[in-house]
Amino acid sequence: MDRVRIGILGTGNIAPLNVAAYLKHPNCDVLAVCDTREHKAREAAEQWGVPKVYTDMDAMLADPDLDAVEILTPTMLHKDHVLAALQAGKHVSVQKPIANSVRDGIEMMEAAKAAGLTLRISECNFGYPPLVKAKELIKSGVIGHPTMCRIKTVVGQTNSEFQNGLDPSGYTWRFNDQSPGGHLFDDMVHKYGTALWLFDQDITSVQAIVRQAPAFFEAPMAAIWEYERESLLGMMEVTYAPNMHIKSSFYGADEFFEIQGTDGWIWVTRGTGEMLDLAPVIVYHPDGTTTSYSNIEARWDSGFVHTSTAFIDALLAGTPDPEMTPELAIKTLQFCFAVYQASIDRSPVDPRTITDSVSPPWWPPDLSNYFEDIKNYGTK
Repeated sequence: MDRVRIGILGTGNIAPLNVAAYLKHPNCDVLAVCDTREHKAREAAEQWGVPKVYTDMDAMLADPDLDAVEILTPTMLHKDHVLAALQAGKHVSVQKPIANSVRDGIEMMEAAKAAGLTLRISECNFGYPPLVKAKELIKSGVIGHPTMCRIKTVVGQTNSEFQNGLDPSGYTWRFNDQSPGGHLFDDMVHKYGTALWLFDQDITSVQAIVRQAPAFFEAPMAAIWEYERESLLGMMEVTYAPNMHIKSSFYGADEFFEIQGTDGWIWVTRGTGEMLDLAPVIVYHPDGTTTSYSNIEARWDSGFVHTSTAFIDALLAGTPDPEMTPELAIKTLQFCFAVYQASIDRSPVDPRTITDSVSPPWWPPDLSNYFEDIKNYGTK
């Protein structure tokens, strides 16, 4: 294959971030866009310079000019859409999470293997340069043997052009029983996946406490987990601060990653936002000196650019995509559901034992007192 001809299924809020690198890749042609909302499909096609517009998925998948599809539809549709694309002989990139259940994810993985086609799950964190650098530094041994991974996520308010331009209808399904969970399912899979990817180690046990917050938020949350190597542990916290402004060009959120080793530590100081005026990556060395990597590309959307580029490059080379494989996506989903299950049971859960899905006991949320719930959040 000397060129990749790709079709885009879904034109929701996140679509422009995923499509940008396809449009710029010298050996990729975005030939088609499909959305059941014809006006949205035509708007996207005009904006991206795409020649073909479809409102029916099967019609687009039947297009013999297409080699691959990028599936950007809601998570509950991933299984059906991925299976249809594979049956049509197309390579597939699909948004995270891979599916609403582990069982569905396994079926999708097995279908791709049977068809001899690429199925990869688009995970922007795996292309985000500060995290790529952190993984490179861990592997180099600069901090010795990693012993602890700490991940912090805070969600607050921002006034970015990106967030103000989001289509609210793109969130409806995230607030009801079309999803098995809320923020910890929809967004935290980025962080769950990163915790696995940074060390190439399976997680064997998870303990967690998850509280309910307004809307689809599930916070505060605190989790601790064990890796295969006994001397390596992980911990995570998620907080919701509705009255706190977060400096961000995208969503009103930010993330911080700290990897402690026997000889030093690595700190990734930003993710979605730009809260701290620090270098994106800082290393503390055994002798007490520090190295700040200030020249790393650190806008959050750069992760999407590198991830989309990697998909095309892998297809051109005829090699497995280096990003999130179905196997890793399934482990990520099991980790997510293990957090819910551990909070429900108040006892450790081995994520590898989860074969379907788990939801928090209050899901789906009651939105009838939404504004009052935000006003009173944190007082009880």
